[in-house]
Amino acid sequence: MSLITGEQREQLLSNGRAAAKGARGDPFPVVKLFTPDAHAVWLLTELDPADGDTAYGLCDVGIGAPELAHVKLSDLEAIRGPNKLPVKRDLHFKPRRRISEYAAQATADGSIND
Repeated sequence: MSLITGEQREQLLSNGRAAAKGARGDPFPVVKLFTPDAHAVWLLTELDPADGDTAYGLCDVGIGAPELAHVKLSDLEAIRGPNKLPVKRDLHFKPRRRISEYAAQATADGSIND
């Protein structure tokens, strides 16, 4: 299974094009990725249109320090958890807040809880 759908890729790229033009808004996350056998979660809002691989969003690698950061989809595709399970897309994720709200809550909690 691909980490993101074609529709999600287009939305991430659209958000990335807007950000590249200086329109730094506060979008809703487009996709939630996670490790099923670890505590890592990524809520992604945009994809760099220059390379189509560098995503931006709220990254929580499970060490109690979630942050807004860049991550490469190709790197996420290569990750395996302790039981050798790959990163997966949360098929049931429906964003309920803007990324800044997720970031504030994750900072307070020490992890993404959604």
